[in-house]
Amino acid sequence: MSSTTETQTVPAPASSSSLSLTASASGPAAPSENNLPKVQKVPVFTDKLEERAWAKAQMAAAFRVFAKLGYCDGVAGHMSLRDPVDPKLFWINPYAKHFSCISVSVLVLVDEEGSIQEPSKYTVNRAGFIIHSMLHQMRPDVNAAVHLHSPYGRAWSAFGCPIEMLVQDSCYFYNDLSVYEGFGGVVLAKEEGVRLANALGPTNKSLILQNHGILCCGATVGEAAGLYIALERACQMQLLVEAAAANGVPKKYIPQAKAEYSKKYDYTPENTYMSFQPEYEAILAETNGAFLK
Repeated sequence: MSSTTETQTVPAPASSSSLSLTASASGPAAPSENNLPKVQKVPVFTDKLEERAWAKAQMAAAFRVFAKLGYCDGVAGHMSLRDPVDPKLFWINPYAKHFSCISVSVLVLVDEEGSIQEPSKYTVNRAGFIIHSMLHQMRPDVNAAVHLHSPYGRAWSAFGCPIEMLVQDSCYFYNDLSVYEGFGGVVLAKEEGVRLANALGPTNKSLILQNHGILCCGATVGEAAGLYIALERACQMQLLVEAAAANGVPKKYIPQAKAEYSKKYDYTPENTYMSFQPEYEAILAETNGAFLK
């Protein structure tokens, strides 16, 4: 398999950033805290059992949201969550369970070798386990990882290319996206999982798997899910732009300095987590909290 290819940006004229910038010789100045919206912080827990319950609720909700967005595809797709109580264990969705039916009580607890640690009538996706086990072992900062077979991520993956800095939300992935080149087929070997983790690299949180789809991870379920939704939509946007460009409409790229600025101040892990919380609240209301059971 080939090595990772990271997102490249192409400087070109573009409209100003969403945040007000103060010009200086060294580039845009940092935004004043007084001008930024005050957002809810990611919860911090002293009780690890409470943190586990919160994280599992976020995870079950994420599957309901993915189902609503049309990301469910038969038995394909999986998310893993490092257990806050025992970091050597992680939670994963049961095999062949539709995302719209996922609840806290059906999540399966496994160790790094895939052995189920609590009584469950479900099994887990072996391919999903191999990918995620290697990610969790090689990236201690990754507490949640998600890989689904959503349509636009799969379509764009056929090009084996990163997305370009074309619209504001593309900046989620400025210098934070890798490409795993070459199709490895169904992932059943630890070696393939290691190759995927190496392709992601030591700091990036999103990965395009050539001819396969996309994978995103984060310190929280909300961050990983928020990134996944953003990358799926960025792939959709890229495909729309490519269709227009094929008919002679020129692309206009976000300049590198402004993409870097947006990534640093707009698309932080905390803000990415927050981008998922409206989805959580909506699915909580729509299901009357059914996923919490």
